[in-house]
Amino acid sequence: MTILPKNFALIGAAGYIAPRHMQAIKAGGNRLLAAFDPNDSVGVIDSHFPDADFFTEFERFDRHVDLRRRAGHGGQIDYVSICSPNYLHDSHMRFALRSGAHAICEKPLVLNPWNIDGLREIERETGKRVNTILQLRLHPAIVALRERVRRGQHRTKHEVDLAYVTSRGHWYLQSWKGDPKKSGGIATNIGVHFFDMLHYIFGALQTNQVHLHSETKAAGYLEYENARVRWFLSVDIEDVPIPLRESGQRTYRSITVDGEEIEFSGGFADLHNRSYEEILAGRGFGLEENRIAIETVAAIRTGSVAPLASDSHPFLQRQA
Repeated sequence: MTILPKNFALIGAAGYIAPRHMQAIKAGGNRLLAAFDPNDSVGVIDSHFPDADFFTEFERFDRHVDLRRRAGHGGQIDYVSICSPNYLHDSHMRFALRSGAHAICEKPLVLNPWNIDGLREIERETGKRVNTILQLRLHPAIVALRERVRRGQHRTKHEVDLAYVTSRGHWYLQSWKGDPKKSGGIATNIGVHFFDMLHYIFGALQTNQVHLHSETKAAGYLEYENARVRWFLSVDIEDVPIPLRESGQRTYRSITVDGEEIEFSGGFADLHNRSYEEILAGRGFGLEENRIAIETVAAIRTGSVAPLASDSHPFLQRQA
């Protein structure tokens, strides 16, 4: 059976992550027909879909998508890929569904758990589906670890340390990413996919304690059905271990399980392509798959900070 190419529109074409979505759309043999961004630094479109219509005003983009829907004849938008700032995801997914298209949304899906409930209602009303990019669930090393945990017979919970430092320049706090009302704060903006990964591997979340929460870093303790997790997130280059920093590295990622380092630094290049393949095959991750991670980061953002304890991450103890 011949599978016809799907028609895509993209919101947030000038953003950091948009090129990965364009690449994934193209890799699947599909078409990007329209793109929107209030910023016009979108020359990257030429590398993928130079014939795509582009809009800097949402009202004109909305009109274009609606005209395509009304005209039919195979020109209507099938999927809207959403790469806009975090606080706009909810609105843009609603736009996609009400425009007769499925949504593919970057993480975090939304900032608050109750947004998920509203989106479920619109899914029921429109018959369209929200899909999200949870690419770590597709990473071979994470899949293998999940299977190992599920097969294992452990009388005690796994001991897990997670550290992720992705240093950013002074621009970061001046952009929407530095505004918690727009980004959800650091735990949401750079950590939500790790919290989803932890839930995916280790089961139900039972305890969520916050030991540090600032503009540039956060840390805490999470207990899952099968693991005790100390976590640390930062955009401050001073948190990159000194030997790596002196060699010019600006990022650091580490996950240990019972003292064993889990190597998953590679294999990221094609995970958006894989995500799109799964979505178009009807196996994408939907609203409910996101709920636990969104509840986790919302609680981190709004909860009180507990005193440092033995279950604080070693990086945090080092700074104390």
